[in-house]
Amino acid sequence: MPSTRDEFRALWRLALPIVGVNLGTMLLGLVDTLMVGHLSQEALAAATLANAWLHGTLLFFMGIVFGLDPIVSQAHGAQDGERAGLALQRGIVVALLVCIPLGILWTYTEPFLLLAGQSAELARAAHRYTLVQIPSLPFFMVFIAMRQYLQGRGIIRPALFVILVSNLFNVFFNWTLIFGRLGMPALGLEGAGISTALTRGVMWLGLLFVFKAYQLHHGAWVPWSRRAIDLRGLAEVLRFGLPVGLQHALEVWAFAAATLMAGVLGTTAVAAHAVVLNMASLSFMVPMGISFSAVTRVGNLIGRGQHAHAQRAAWVALGLGAGVMSLAAVAFATLRHWLPTLYTSEPRVIALCATILPIAAAFQVFDGIQVVGAGILRGMGRTLPAAWFNLLAYWMLALPLAWWLAFERGLRLQGIWWGLALGLAIVAVLLLVWIRYRGPASTGPGTSVRPD
Repeated sequence: MPSTRDEFRALWRLALPIVGVNLGTMLLGLVDTLMVGHLSQEALAAATLANAWLHGTLLFFMGIVFGLDPIVSQAHGAQDGERAGLALQRGIVVALLVCIPLGILWTYTEPFLLLAGQSAELARAAHRYTLVQIPSLPFFMVFIAMRQYLQGRGIIRPALFVILVSNLFNVFFNWTLIFGRLGMPALGLEGAGISTALTRGVMWLGLLFVFKAYQLHHGAWVPWSRRAIDLRGLAEVLRFGLPVGLQHALEVWAFAAATLMAGVLGTTAVAAHAVVLNMASLSFMVPMGISFSAVTRVGNLIGRGQHAHAQRAAWVALGLGAGVMSLAAVAFATLRHWLPTLYTSEPRVIALCATILPIAAAFQVFDGIQVVGAGILRGMGRTLPAAWFNLLAYWMLALPLAWWLAFERGLRLQGIWWGLALGLAIVAVLLLVWIRYRGPASTGPGTSVRPD
């Protein structure tokens, strides 16, 4: 068996370009936030509230498409190219199907925000920002299916190249549509939504072009046929993907609920919350990349029947995730007065951010462990435990504590963030215990994802 150092190198070779993909994806949202933030504090607050709804729904359905992960990664490890190719086709079918309920949910943005106690003006602006993005959903979801297929086979760089190019388009679209450049009307917040939709189309077209031009499906493909819509095959994707979607939804809706709590505290609080949450999300992209590499590495090794080796890969990945997030914690704590100035020039928002960043720093290591741990479970095809852990940690413990601290004890925004810190810590500990006793080494050849 390779040494721990060899495993670290193997994981990092996979993780580094995936981290680049995730950071590039996050940069799309960061550019939107920076540009919208310079429109007005109200525009930033409206975009933040809209994105709480958008991401809360989008990540659930993205998680369903992630049901491809254990199938493709283990098929690739077992050198079963036909199974990997069929998984992609079925993943594309699932990706297109989930666009229907997702698009319907997005048409209810304004009623949802009003029901959540947000102001009518912010809810109306957030609704317009959301509606213009609905046509881009099929392009984005198929892009996700293709990206997961390539990642499961260890092919990462094409998606990185596409994301980097898409960022250039996003900056251009934002510049022209938000502020009215090159003869275009200044559409403000609605222009930012249109820019996001156009960029998603560019992402799909770019990956499709690279996919076909460089024959990235070579060795893992079968011609399209009725097998792509075989109910048992689609059910397999759903069997793995629904728990992942539920896990993502429980986590993202915990943070969305925190955003809605911040909205009750006023415009300054929700703007500060948005800034710190964006920074925490940016740092999160690094361990998320390590998580995707753990999915691929653990799944490939299980597909080869190397379960003890997969267990070692799991521990190395967890250590790597915790290590990189320690650096983020130091940055958040020491640069808490300067980092918010990159987002806004409003003194009250900057001052409030400086009080929240040390709390965000406190949970960085836990955040790294929990996202990598969830990736390890996906590589194994054991996707349900993480969903249960999120339900317990966030919804039974963290959010009630956040409400109590914020509104009963008077800690306001700081109380909300201390509640989130507790939730992340509990999920991280539960995943560590589960991997210790139920990880890849505890399984046998018969527990791998089975072919049709």
